[in-house]
Amino acid sequence: MALLAIQSLQKSFVLPEGGKKLIVDVPAFALAEGQQLALRGESGSGKTTFLHLIAGILAADRGSIQLGSDDMARLGEPARDRLRARTIGYVFQTFNLLQGYTCLENVLLGMSFGPGADRARATAILQRVGLADRLHHYPRQLSTGQQQRVAVARAMANRPRLVLADEPTGNLDRKNAVEALALIRESCRETGAALLLVTHDAHVLAAFEGVSDFSALNRAGEAAP
Repeated sequence: MALLAIQSLQKSFVLPEGGKKLIVDVPAFALAEGQQLALRGESGSGKTTFLHLIAGILAADRGSIQLGSDDMARLGEPARDRLRARTIGYVFQTFNLLQGYTCLENVLLGMSFGPGADRARATAILQRVGLADRLHHYPRQLSTGQQQRVAVARAMANRPRLVLADEPTGNLDRKNAVEALALIRESCRETGAALLLVTHDAHVLAAFEGVSDFSALNRAGEAAP
C-alpha cells in the first residue's frame, strides 16, 4: 500500500532577472509503507526542493502529494505544518539544531509541534542514539556526529510514518557517516516508518537495496542553481 503518492507535481521559482524557472516536474512517484528508498541526485538537481514539497515546507504550484488520506499540496501553511508534525520526520544535512537549547530541549521542542512534549520519551530516544550522557549539552559542546544523532532523535521523536533525509551524511566523516546512516535506517525499521533519502554519495547509495535516479523522475532536469 502506498504511503506517499505524487501526481503531476510542479514547482517553479522566480529568477532575479525576472521570469520563472521550473525546478521540480515529477509526473508520478510513490513510496510504500515501511519502504526505504534512496534517490540519487547531484547538487542543483532539485531534490531538496522535492523533499521540501513533500514535507509541506514549500507549497506546490500544482499537482498532488497524497500522504495517507491527506493531500499536502491542497493544504494551507498551518494545516501543512500540522500534517508534517503528525506524519513526517526530517533529517537535515545541516542538522538545524537550535544552538541555545540543550539536546533534550531540541527534541522536546520538536515534539511540541506534534502530539506534545514527552520528557520520558525524549530522554529514552536520546539514550537510544547513544547520547545518555549528553542530554544537557548544547550543540556547540557536541561533535559533528553527535549533533547528527540529536537530529535523528528529533526526527523520530513523534513516531513519524515517513522520514525524509536530505544528504544526512554530507557533513560527516566516513566513520560517522556509516554510523549515522545505520542509525537512521535501523530507527525506521524499529518504528515501521518509510524512509526517503536523497544523496549523491556513492557509499550511501551502495547501502540501499532500492535506489532511483532523481533525474529520471524529474522532467525539469538540473534546474536549480
